[in-house]
Amino acid sequence: MSIKDLYSSGFVARNQGHFAAIVRVALSDGEIVKEEQLFLQRLADKLNIGEIAYAEILEDPTNYPINPPNTYNRRLERLFDLVRIVYVDLDIKNKQIVMLERIGIGLGFAPANVEFIIQKALQLIRDGVLDVDTFSEEIKNMNR
Repeated sequence: MSIKDLYSSGFVARNQGHFAAIVRVALSDGEIVKEEQLFLQRLADKLNIGEIAYAEILEDPTNYPINPPNTYNRRLERLFDLVRIVYVDLDIKNKQIVMLERIGIGLGFAPANVEFIIQKALQLIRDGVLDVDTFSEEIKNMNR
């Protein structure tokens, strides 16, 4: 097996774990509503989740290991990707913001701060921040 094969399988597993974690958060209220379904479909496309894996993850997301971010920087990277996807693909409504907040908690952000962090993240993307380093620094500096 080549290094490329190892990287590819690791990349796929990480994306599936990340997607499964988001599905768990979406299911935390007991159901996935239409808006969440559309969001999940777009996210699956962005993460290169195939149709079979998508269906299996939706059926039982607990079958996929969650690879939670182990550092604050990794949490910010995932948040950056999610907010960019939501901002580009959706006309952001309150339901999407609530979903982002739930995902933010799932990523490990403190429940007391998650609303503020999501609002700041959305504003940064709206303001044209397109690189993860600037995004991360701005989020980190908001408490200083």
